Amino acid sequence: MREQQYSNVPMTMRANKPCNVIIVVFTDTEIDYLAGQRLGRLATVQDSGVLQVSPVGFSYNSDTSTIDIRGYNLAKSQKFRNIARNGRAAFVVDDLASVEPWRVRCVEIRGVAEAIEDESGPVIRLHPKRVIAFGIDEPDTDAHSLSTNSRNIT
Repeated sequence: MREQQYSNVPMTMRANKPCNVIIVVFTDTEIDYLAGQRLGRLATVQDSGVLQVSPVGFSYNSDTSTIDIRGYNLAKSQKFRNIARNGRAAFVVDDLASVEPWRVRCVEIRGVAEAIEDESGPVIRLHPKRVIAFGIDEPDTDAHSLSTNSRNIT
């Protein structure tokens, strides 16, 4: 579906909703960036309200337009239990494209997650509700002139 056009910008589509409304989740550039990264940070909330942030491996699931998180003993982890209880999650992938000049890139995803078992085992599946990207679509722009691409996914 990456070949679809939306305002002359290639975008990835999440789903055709009733009445044929197309939901845009990630740009092609964001998908390429995520595919080139191996580690992200998942934030969840414990029942007591304490926040937990964990480094995790992840992949972009093009069939569901979600971020899928897997790992060793995932079903026994606190993050998996947190998601199973309340579904609240945020996820960030970032890196330094260079230090001279200083070039930060990141994609932050806020959404609703589910702790499920699929054919490959336990997975935390994050459904984006808000995406914030920085430094991804403007590789030749001065660091202090970069814009933030933020949008709500409905």
